[in-house]
Amino acid sequence: MRKNAFKAALSASAPQLGLWLSLCSAASAEISAGSGADWLLIDMEHSPNEIASVADQLRAAENRTSVLVRPPVSDQVVTKRLLDIGVQSIMFPMIDTAEQAAAVVAWTRYPPHGSRGYSGVMRGNDYGRDTGYRDEVQTQTCVIVQAETPLALRNIEAIAAVPGVDAIFIGPGDLAAAMGHAGAPWAAPVRGAITDGLQRITAAGCHAGVLAYGAAAAAEARAQGAGFIAVGADTWLLARETTALVASCRKASTV
Repeated sequence: MRKNAFKAALSASAPQLGLWLSLCSAASAEISAGSGADWLLIDMEHSPNEIASVADQLRAAENRTSVLVRPPVSDQVVTKRLLDIGVQSIMFPMIDTAEQAAAVVAWTRYPPHGSRGYSGVMRGNDYGRDTGYRDEVQTQTCVIVQAETPLALRNIEAIAAVPGVDAIFIGPGDLAAAMGHAGAPWAAPVRGAITDGLQRITAAGCHAGVLAYGAAAAAEARAQGAGFIAVGADTWLLARETTALVASCRKASTV
């Protein structure tokens, strides 16, 4: 079975820098995989990705970098289907309690260690050719849970202590909204909560991650204790760079 390079690298001293993919495009995944990013995340929660489009992006990118997937909702059936197509690292959204964290871990394990449904022929085990898959998959699967509410932050230590939880990722957008600052994750109370959360995750012996677009925000997140950081997104980069390009060309043409 292919080793999970992202899971292994979580313990590295250098931060693991990643890019968010929301364009539902194998071409975008392939281009982003060549960027030098340590990991890519295919987002299903806030983009119209489906299982088949995720599989296409895996094929385009997974031989060049690590690929994570965030499902549209923390759901057992979706989890099973993602694992079956070969996803090794799953980021579960909106995990508020240790009980919820334990449930998502169980969905990634075969009985008797969990409740994942079994299929002998699927992409994850090379269509039945990988005879060691069943015994190795638990070790190679990385479970990341998202802390996106004040309740989740209050429960950080309990969530971090759940066996099988490899990392906790703070989602600034939903956290800001839950704190009464929708659309303003830079608000001082939100930034303070993120800093406190990252430090407490690390102190609890768990790996901490956060979304922080751009060099300045990424550096700040690293200083706060984040070990893996989403530093940009295909949609964000395309919107930002095309707007800047057109504006600069329009300005130059009027000089």
